[in-house]
Amino acid sequence: MFKKMLHQIRGLLLSSISFAVSPKLVTYARNPPNSSTLEVGDSEGNGYDSHCLSWRLAVEANNVRGWRTVPARCQQYVERYMTGGQYERDTELVVDEILSYVDRIVLPGDGMDAWVLDVDDTCISNVTYYKGKRYGCDPFEGAGFRAWAGKGECPAIPGVLRLYKKLIGCGFKVILITGRDKERLGQVTILNLHDQGFSGYQQLIMRTPEHKGQNAVAYKSNVRRQIVEGGYRIRGNVGDQWSDLQGEHVGDRTFKIPNPMYYVS
Repeated sequence: MFKKMLHQIRGLLLSSISFAVSPKLVTYARNPPNSSTLEVGDSEGNGYDSHCLSWRLAVEANNVRGWRTVPARCQQYVERYMTGGQYERDTELVVDEILSYVDRIVLPGDGMDAWVLDVDDTCISNVTYYKGKRYGCDPFEGAGFRAWAGKGECPAIPGVLRLYKKLIGCGFKVILITGRDKERLGQVTILNLHDQGFSGYQQLIMRTPEHKGQNAVAYKSNVRRQIVEGGYRIRGNVGDQWSDLQGEHVGDRTFKIPNPMYYVS
């Protein structure tokens, strides 16, 4: 009799444990219906588009390369990521890591410690333009982007502006490097940056005819080589594209700002 009761109790306990760890309960525990982490549904109507989450992670890790457009099924996912708050949270986390590194740097006091920052979607945002491109699902179109950039209305990315002011305040020389054409967009870019709080930088370097035919990696490598040959020590390098952070003279440390909307090689 006693053994039979123990057997029944054991069965009840096992049933309780099975219920507690059922897949459905685990899923809801990790992603409750009202959670901010619940993603936009995929093209098949599923509640959580794991494909697009995995795709974005692969993009940020530089495992997916050379892509021309965001997958069509991921338009809503990328839109929500860029406009729903997660992009800002991710960027702020990166900036916090950069600032932690900055606080550990001891400046020798000769004024030759520099930071290199990219401009588009690092310092200032083009999300408004890419909204019209379905957040990267439509191919990049140069004339349209120049028309947008020519308005001088790109807003600052708050976290990077916070970093920029910290770097200037600490005595670093900040050098901005952009793929924008100097002849067409030079003056409007200077004004746009100034209006958004980016003033006091050491230099803004833009593409000129001498850079014709160079891809982003070659162009930025050559520019950084000139910076180093000028006696500067590049203590850090920040960009939203891997091509900002690859090549020669990349600096003591590199930091990538998230960007799942486009790829520059």
